[in-house]
Amino acid sequence: MGTSLARTVDPTSTLPGVELASGRAGSPAAKPARHVLRYALGRLCWAVPTILGILVVGFVVTRILPGDPVQALMGEFPAPPGYADELRRQFGLDQPFYVQFWLYLVALARGDLGYSFAHQAPVLSIVLERAVYTLFLMVPALTLASILGVLLGAVAAPRAGSKWDAFITMVSICGQSVPVFWLAMMLILVFAVSLGILPASGMRSVSAAPSAVAALIDYLRHLVLPGITLTLAYMAVVARVSRSAMIESLHQDYVLTAQAKGLTRREALWRHALPNSLAPIATVIGFNFGYVLTGAVLTETVFGWPGVGSLFISSIANRDYPVIEGIFLFSTITVVVVNLLIDLLYFAIDPRVRADNARP
Repeated sequence: MGTSLARTVDPTSTLPGVELASGRAGSPAAKPARHVLRYALGRLCWAVPTILGILVVGFVVTRILPGDPVQALMGEFPAPPGYADELRRQFGLDQPFYVQFWLYLVALARGDLGYSFAHQAPVLSIVLERAVYTLFLMVPALTLASILGVLLGAVAAPRAGSKWDAFITMVSICGQSVPVFWLAMMLILVFAVSLGILPASGMRSVSAAPSAVAALIDYLRHLVLPGITLTLAYMAVVARVSRSAMIESLHQDYVLTAQAKGLTRREALWRHALPNSLAPIATVIGFNFGYVLTGAVLTETVFGWPGVGSLFISSIANRDYPVIEGIFLFSTITVVVVNLLIDLLYFAIDPRVRADNARP
Protein backbone atom coordinates (compact mmCIF):
# COMPACT_ATOMS: atom_id res chain seq x y z
CA MET A 1 0.00 0.00 0.00
CA GLY A 2 2.83 2.38 0.86
CA THR A 3 4.29 1.89 -2.64
CA SER A 4 1.05 2.68 -4.47
CA LEU A 5 0.47 5.71 -2.27
CA ALA A 6 3.95 7.02 -3.04
CA ARG A 7 3.32 6.58 -6.76
CA THR A 8 -0.04 8.34 -6.88
CA VAL A 9 0.41 11.21 -4.43
CA ASP A 10 3.10 13.85 -4.63
CA PRO A 11 4.07 15.82 -1.47
CA THR A 12 3.49 19.10 -3.25
CA SER A 13 0.24 18.16 -4.91
CA THR A 14 -1.82 19.81 -2.18
CA LEU A 15 -0.34 23.20 -2.94
CA PRO A 16 -2.74 25.01 -5.28
CA GLY A 17 -1.27 26.14 -8.52
CA VAL A 18 1.88 24.01 -8.50
CA GLU A 19 0.99 22.35 -11.75
CA LEU A 20 0.18 25.70 -13.34
CA ALA A 21 3.40 27.26 -12.13
CA SER A 22 5.54 24.39 -13.40
CA GLY A 23 5.48 25.90 -16.86
CA ARG A 24 3.79 23.59 -19.38
CA ALA A 25 4.05 24.64 -22.99
CA GLY A 26 1.51 27.30 -23.86
CA SER A 27 0.55 28.03 -20.22
CA PRO A 28 0.72 31.58 -18.82
CA ALA A 29 3.47 30.50 -16.41
CA ALA A 30 5.76 29.69 -19.35
CA LYS A 31 6.83 33.33 -19.42
CA PRO A 32 8.05 33.93 -15.85
CA ALA A 33 10.07 37.04 -16.66
CA ARG A 34 6.98 38.93 -17.84
CA HIS A 35 5.04 37.85 -14.76
CA VAL A 36 7.85 38.88 -12.41
CA LEU A 37 7.98 42.29 -14.08
CA ARG A 38 4.22 42.73 -13.83
CA TYR A 39 4.31 41.63 -10.20
CA ALA A 40 7.11 44.08 -9.35
CA LEU A 41 5.43 46.96 -11.19
CA GLY A 42 2.21 46.31 -9.32
CA ARG A 43 4.05 46.58 -6.01
CA LEU A 44 5.86 49.74 -7.14
CA CYS A 45 2.54 51.35 -8.02
CA TRP A 46 1.59 51.01 -4.36
CA ALA A 47 5.03 52.15 -3.19
CA VAL A 48 4.93 55.56 -4.89
CA PRO A 49 1.81 56.91 -3.10
CA THR A 50 3.13 55.43 0.15
CA ILE A 51 6.37 57.38 -0.14
CA LEU A 52 4.53 60.57 -1.09
CA GLY A 53 2.19 60.17 1.87
CA ILE A 54 5.10 59.71 4.27
CA LEU A 55 6.78 62.80 2.78
CA VAL A 56 3.71 64.91 3.51
CA VAL A 57 3.31 63.49 7.03
CA GLY A 58 7.01 63.92 7.79
CA PHE A 59 7.03 67.52 6.58
CA VAL A 60 3.92 68.43 8.57
CA VAL A 61 5.10 66.70 11.75
CA THR A 62 8.49 68.43 11.72
CA ARG A 63 6.86 71.83 11.26
CA ILE A 64 4.42 71.40 14.15
CA LEU A 65 7.11 70.35 16.62
CA PRO A 66 7.31 72.81 19.52
CA GLY A 67 10.38 75.02 19.54
CA ASP A 68 12.23 77.30 17.16
CA PRO A 69 15.13 75.87 15.10
CA VAL A 70 16.77 79.30 14.97
CA GLN A 71 16.70 79.64 18.75
CA ALA A 72 18.01 76.09 19.12
CA LEU A 73 20.84 76.96 16.74
CA MET A 74 21.78 80.21 18.49
CA GLY A 75 21.51 78.74 21.97
CA GLU A 76 21.24 80.93 25.04
CA PHE A 77 23.93 83.39 24.03
CA PRO A 78 22.78 86.89 23.05
CA ALA A 79 22.81 87.56 19.30
CA PRO A 80 23.09 90.84 17.36
CA PRO A 81 19.78 92.51 16.45
CA GLY A 82 18.28 91.06 13.28
CA TYR A 83 20.53 87.99 13.33
CA ALA A 84 17.62 85.60 14.05
CA ASP A 85 15.58 87.10 11.20
CA GLU A 86 18.55 86.74 8.86
CA LEU A 87 18.89 83.05 9.76
CA ARG A 88 15.19 82.48 9.15
CA ARG A 89 15.48 84.11 5.75
CA GLN A 90 18.59 82.11 4.92
CA PHE A 91 16.92 78.81 5.83
CA GLY A 92 13.61 79.73 4.16
CA LEU A 93 11.70 79.63 7.46
CA ASP A 94 10.21 83.07 6.85
CA GLN A 95 8.07 81.70 3.98
CA PRO A 96 4.48 80.46 4.43
CA PHE A 97 4.01 76.76 5.14
CA TYR A 98 2.75 75.85 1.68
CA VAL A 99 5.63 77.73 0.03
CA GLN A 100 8.16 75.84 2.17
CA PHE A 101 6.54 72.54 1.19
CA TRP A 102 6.58 73.42 -2.51
CA LEU A 103 10.23 74.45 -2.37
CA TYR A 104 10.99 71.20 -0.55
CA LEU A 105 9.32 69.11 -3.26
CA VAL A 106 11.11 71.04 -6.02
CA ALA A 107 14.49 70.50 -4.33
CA LEU A 108 13.67 66.84 -3.72
CA ALA A 109 12.89 66.35 -7.41
CA ARG A 110 16.45 67.53 -8.13
CA GLY A 111 17.87 65.05 -5.61
CA ASP A 112 18.53 67.76 -3.03
CA LEU A 113 17.41 66.81 0.49
CA GLY A 114 18.35 70.20 1.89
CA TYR A 115 21.04 71.64 4.10
CA SER A 116 21.38 70.81 7.78
CA PHE A 117 20.89 73.73 10.16
CA ALA A 118 23.05 72.24 12.91
CA HIS A 119 25.73 70.36 10.93
CA GLN A 120 26.12 72.93 8.15
CA ALA A 121 26.38 70.16 5.57
CA PRO A 122 24.13 68.56 2.92
CA VAL A 123 21.51 66.29 4.45
CA LEU A 124 22.10 63.49 1.94
CA SER A 125 25.76 63.09 2.87
CA ILE A 126 24.98 63.18 6.60
CA VAL A 127 22.20 60.59 6.44
CA LEU A 128 24.14 58.24 4.16
CA GLU A 129 27.20 58.38 6.41
CA ARG A 130 25.14 57.57 9.49
CA ALA A 131 23.15 54.92 7.58
CA VAL A 132 26.37 52.98 6.96
CA TYR A 133 27.01 52.86 10.72
CA THR A 134 23.42 51.74 11.34
CA LEU A 135 23.82 48.93 8.79
CA PHE A 136 27.05 47.86 10.55
CA LEU A 137 24.86 47.29 13.61
CA MET A 138 21.64 46.06 12.01
CA VAL A 139 22.85 43.53 9.45
CA PRO A 140 24.84 41.25 11.83
CA ALA A 141 22.16 41.48 14.53
CA LEU A 142 19.22 40.73 12.23
CA THR A 143 21.09 37.96 10.42
CA LEU A 144 21.90 36.22 13.70
CA ALA A 145 18.36 36.82 15.02
CA SER A 146 16.83 35.30 11.88
CA ILE A 147 19.06 32.20 11.94
CA LEU A 148 18.58 31.56 15.66
CA GLY A 149 14.85 32.25 15.45
CA VAL A 150 14.32 29.73 12.64
CA LEU A 151 16.43 27.13 14.47
CA LEU A 152 14.48 27.60 17.70
CA GLY A 153 11.21 27.31 15.80
CA ALA A 154 12.43 24.14 14.10
CA VAL A 155 13.37 22.66 17.48
CA ALA A 156 10.06 23.58 19.12
CA ALA A 157 7.64 22.69 16.28
CA PRO A 158 8.06 18.87 16.21
CA ARG A 159 8.05 18.84 20.04
CA ALA A 160 4.87 20.87 20.52
CA GLY A 161 3.64 20.53 24.10
CA SER A 162 6.97 19.26 25.45
CA LYS A 163 9.25 20.92 28.01
CA TRP A 164 11.56 22.13 25.21
CA ASP A 165 8.62 23.74 23.45
CA ALA A 166 7.47 25.41 26.68
CA PHE A 167 10.97 26.72 27.39
CA ILE A 168 11.45 28.13 23.87
CA THR A 169 7.99 29.72 24.00
CA MET A 170 8.78 31.29 27.36
CA VAL A 171 12.08 32.69 26.02
CA SER A 172 10.28 34.09 22.97
CA ILE A 173 7.59 35.78 25.06
CA CYS A 174 10.22 37.28 27.38
CA GLY A 175 12.23 38.52 24.40
CA GLN A 176 9.17 40.29 23.00
CA SER A 177 8.07 41.69 26.36
CA VAL A 178 11.31 43.13 27.69
CA PRO A 179 11.79 46.79 26.64
CA VAL A 180 14.82 47.28 24.42
CA PHE A 181 16.20 50.21 26.41
CA TRP A 182 15.90 48.28 29.72
CA LEU A 183 17.71 45.26 28.27
CA ALA A 184 20.42 47.54 26.89
CA MET A 185 20.98 49.21 30.27
CA MET A 186 21.09 45.85 32.08
CA LEU A 187 23.73 44.57 29.66
CA ILE A 188 25.79 47.73 30.22
CA LEU A 189 25.43 47.35 34.00
CA VAL A 190 26.59 43.72 33.96
CA PHE A 191 29.25 43.52 31.24
CA ALA A 192 30.61 47.09 31.16
CA VAL A 193 30.20 48.37 34.73
CA SER A 194 30.36 45.27 36.93
CA LEU A 195 32.62 42.98 34.91
CA GLY A 196 34.39 45.65 32.83
CA ILE A 197 35.00 43.29 29.92
CA LEU A 198 33.13 45.19 27.17
CA PRO A 199 32.85 48.88 26.25
CA ALA A 200 29.63 50.62 27.25
CA SER A 201 29.21 53.02 24.34
CA GLY A 202 30.48 54.15 20.96
CA MET A 203 31.55 52.26 17.88
CA ARG A 204 35.31 52.55 18.32
CA SER A 205 37.79 53.47 21.02
CA VAL A 206 39.16 56.99 21.32
CA SER A 207 42.74 55.82 20.81
CA ALA A 208 43.57 54.87 17.24
CA ALA A 209 44.00 51.16 16.57
CA PRO A 210 47.57 50.25 15.52
CA SER A 211 46.47 47.94 12.69
CA ALA A 212 43.46 46.88 10.64
CA VAL A 213 43.09 43.66 12.63
CA ALA A 214 43.12 45.58 15.90
CA ALA A 215 40.58 48.05 14.51
CA LEU A 216 38.28 45.16 13.52
CA ILE A 217 38.59 43.57 16.97
CA ASP A 218 37.86 46.92 18.59
CA TYR A 219 34.74 47.34 16.40
CA LEU A 220 33.53 43.82 17.25
CA ARG A 221 33.96 44.48 20.98
CA HIS A 222 31.81 47.61 20.68
CA LEU A 223 29.28 45.67 18.58
CA VAL A 224 28.67 42.90 21.12
CA LEU A 225 26.31 44.64 23.58
CA PRO A 226 24.09 46.54 21.09
CA GLY A 227 24.15 43.51 18.79
CA ILE A 228 22.97 41.21 21.59
CA THR A 229 20.22 43.68 22.47
CA LEU A 230 18.80 43.74 18.95
CA THR A 231 19.36 40.00 18.40
CA LEU A 232 17.43 38.95 21.51
CA ALA A 233 14.58 41.33 20.77
CA TYR A 234 14.00 40.24 17.17
CA MET A 235 15.00 36.58 17.52
CA ALA A 236 11.93 36.11 19.73
CA VAL A 237 9.56 37.28 16.99
CA VAL A 238 11.13 35.04 14.35
CA ALA A 239 11.09 32.04 16.70
CA ARG A 240 7.38 32.35 17.47
CA VAL A 241 6.36 32.78 13.85
CA SER A 242 8.64 29.93 12.71
CA ARG A 243 7.24 27.61 15.36
CA SER A 244 3.61 28.36 14.46
CA ALA A 245 4.20 28.08 10.70
CA MET A 246 6.09 24.78 10.99
CA ILE A 247 3.53 23.25 13.35
CA GLU A 248 0.84 24.02 10.79
CA SER A 249 2.94 22.59 7.97
CA LEU A 250 3.71 19.39 9.89
CA HIS A 251 -0.01 18.59 9.97
CA GLN A 252 -0.51 19.02 6.23
CA ASP A 253 -1.20 16.06 3.96
CA TYR A 254 2.01 16.40 1.95
CA VAL A 255 4.12 15.96 5.11
CA LEU A 256 2.13 12.87 6.10
CA THR A 257 2.60 11.54 2.56
CA ALA A 258 6.35 12.19 2.75
CA GLN A 259 6.51 10.22 6.01
CA ALA A 260 4.49 7.43 4.43
CA LYS A 261 7.10 7.26 1.68
CA GLY A 262 9.77 6.54 4.31
CA LEU A 263 11.04 9.94 5.45
CA THR A 264 11.65 10.42 9.17
CA ARG A 265 9.86 13.24 10.98
CA ARG A 266 13.08 15.26 11.05
CA GLU A 267 13.65 14.79 7.32
CA ALA A 268 10.04 15.74 6.59
CA LEU A 269 10.49 18.86 8.72
CA TRP A 270 13.61 20.11 6.91
CA ARG A 271 12.67 18.99 3.37
CA HIS A 272 8.96 19.85 3.29
CA ALA A 273 7.64 21.68 6.38
CA LEU A 274 10.36 24.32 6.54
CA PRO A 275 10.36 25.23 2.80
CA ASN A 276 6.57 25.57 2.87
CA SER A 277 6.79 27.79 5.99
CA LEU A 278 9.19 30.28 4.43
CA ALA A 279 6.50 32.76 3.38
CA PRO A 280 5.43 33.86 6.91
CA ILE A 281 9.03 33.61 8.13
CA ALA A 282 10.23 35.87 5.30
CA THR A 283 7.42 38.29 6.15
CA VAL A 284 8.45 38.68 9.78
CA ILE A 285 12.15 38.98 8.85
CA GLY A 286 11.33 41.77 6.40
CA PHE A 287 9.10 43.39 9.02
CA ASN A 288 11.97 43.21 11.53
CA PHE A 289 14.29 44.98 9.11
CA GLY A 290 11.88 47.88 8.82
CA TYR A 291 10.91 47.87 12.48
CA VAL A 292 14.51 47.76 13.71
CA LEU A 293 14.96 51.28 12.34
CA THR A 294 12.70 52.30 15.23
CA GLY A 295 14.33 49.95 17.70
CA ALA A 296 17.75 51.18 16.63
CA VAL A 297 16.78 54.68 17.82
CA LEU A 298 16.62 53.41 21.40
CA THR A 299 19.58 51.05 21.07
CA GLU A 300 21.84 53.61 19.41
CA THR A 301 20.87 56.26 21.95
CA VAL A 302 21.63 54.05 24.95
CA PHE A 303 24.93 52.75 23.54
CA GLY A 304 25.98 56.01 21.86
CA TRP A 305 26.18 54.29 18.48
CA PRO A 306 26.69 56.95 15.76
CA GLY A 307 23.91 55.77 13.45
CA VAL A 308 20.67 57.12 12.03
CA GLY A 309 18.83 56.56 15.32
CA SER A 310 21.09 58.77 17.40
CA LEU A 311 21.14 61.33 14.57
CA PHE A 312 17.34 61.38 14.65
CA ILE A 313 17.24 62.10 18.38
CA SER A 314 19.84 64.88 18.17
CA SER A 315 18.08 66.41 15.16
CA ILE A 316 14.80 66.56 17.07
CA ALA A 317 16.58 68.27 19.97
CA ASN A 318 18.12 70.79 17.53
CA ARG A 319 14.88 71.22 15.53
CA ASP A 320 16.95 70.39 12.45
CA TYR A 321 14.03 70.10 10.02
CA PRO A 322 15.94 69.03 6.89
CA VAL A 323 17.72 66.16 8.67
CA ILE A 324 14.50 64.92 10.28
CA GLU A 325 12.76 64.95 6.90
CA GLY A 326 15.75 63.23 5.30
CA ILE A 327 15.62 60.45 7.90
CA PHE A 328 11.87 60.06 7.31
CA LEU A 329 12.54 59.68 3.59
CA PHE A 330 15.46 57.28 4.08
CA SER A 331 13.46 55.07 6.45
CA THR A 332 10.45 55.03 4.15
CA ILE A 333 12.45 54.08 1.07
CA THR A 334 14.32 51.39 3.03
CA VAL A 335 11.11 49.79 4.27
CA VAL A 336 9.49 49.98 0.82
CA VAL A 337 12.52 48.38 -0.87
CA VAL A 338 12.71 45.60 1.74
CA ASN A 339 8.99 44.85 1.35
CA LEU A 340 9.40 44.78 -2.44
CA LEU A 341 12.24 42.27 -2.10
CA ILE A 342 10.10 40.15 0.25
CA ASP A 343 7.26 40.22 -2.29
CA LEU A 344 9.65 39.08 -5.02
CA LEU A 345 10.87 36.35 -2.68
CA TYR A 346 7.25 35.22 -2.33
CA PHE A 347 7.10 34.96 -6.09
CA ALA A 348 10.19 32.74 -6.07
CA ILE A 349 9.32 30.40 -3.19
CA ASP A 350 5.53 30.12 -3.35
CA PRO A 351 4.03 28.57 -6.52
CA ARG A 352 0.58 29.81 -5.45
CA VAL A 353 1.70 33.42 -5.87
CA ARG A 354 3.10 32.62 -9.32
CA ALA A 355 -0.13 30.88 -10.27
CA ASP A 356 -2.31 33.80 -9.15
CA ASN A 357 -0.12 36.28 -10.99
CA ALA A 358 -0.18 34.17 -14.18
CA ARG A 359 -3.94 34.48 -14.46
CA PRO A 360 -5.14 37.11 -16.94
